[in-house]
Amino acid sequence: MLDITHVYWLCGVYLAYIAVQTLRDRQHGKRWSTAAFWALLAAAFAFGDAIAPMAMGAMVLVIAGLAGFGGVGSGNYRSATPAQREAKAAVLGNRLFIPALLIPAITLIGVLFLKNIDIGGTPLISARQTTVICLGIACLGAFLAALKLTGERLPAAIHASRGILDAIGWAVLLPLLLAMLGAMFNKAGIGDLVADLLTRSLPLQQAWVAVLAYGLGMVLFTMVMGNAFAAFPVMTLGIGLPILVARHGADPAPLAAIGMLTGYCGTLLTPMAANFNIVPVALLELKDQNAVIKAQVMTALPLIACNLILIYWLALP
Repeated sequence: MLDITHVYWLCGVYLAYIAVQTLRDRQHGKRWSTAAFWALLAAAFAFGDAIAPMAMGAMVLVIAGLAGFGGVGSGNYRSATPAQREAKAAVLGNRLFIPALLIPAITLIGVLFLKNIDIGGTPLISARQTTVICLGIACLGAFLAALKLTGERLPAAIHASRGILDAIGWAVLLPLLLAMLGAMFNKAGIGDLVADLLTRSLPLQQAWVAVLAYGLGMVLFTMVMGNAFAAFPVMTLGIGLPILVARHGADPAPLAAIGMLTGYCGTLLTPMAANFNIVPVALLELKDQNAVIKAQVMTALPLIACNLILIYWLALP
């Protein structure tokens, strides 16, 4: 049976290969510290269940130290020249989009059909984290399709991805860390505190006020924490379930789905979402650090308004 652990193993093997290639890159100015960064991360993915909590905590501190003190740098990635890339793109044309489009397609097929397949009475895919497992399968399938389509060899593809990883650096960990932050906030009772504060200060007996509090709260918490996954448990357990579902009879399915999408609108507006809004600035070498956010404002604001209307229309009875 395929489990989320197998996805972690796959990530661990990939990151370990990145670490080895970095170590072999003698033109890399920070090859030892960069290799150590990816090696420790690989160990966390591959052996996380077997590592003692104290040891894992020490590894996290070392990873944070390497990132915080500029230990992750760039090296030689054997990249193709711009002329070579343009020539290859001209030959392949729109077929270049096939691997990217395969990811959502394979994920959807897996979620809808693979979860119902049994082999000898054992489910093919674990019922827990089904979407993430199918996404891992989809990424692997898209990667193999890209190799077949372009005719590139595996080492060349890994070297190209290593360059992107080194350019992103520590920000590649932000989605994981911020999602964990949301779980920690939930354990600390922040959701209950938010619910109590808003109940005292707002007339949440009015459904439209509760919708505004939930939707705008998702946006604001996402802007503060940089990730809708971190904001979701706080606002859903604080406002969504006790107020909108229990008191106003909202349907939890559209409420959660549209609520998460509303949170993503906050991602468009904050530098805390570094992997979305700061990393592109670095990769594109833009002078304005907020250029990406400024370009997204007029997309985010109408989407927030539309999502609030959809929550009120679709989720409430």
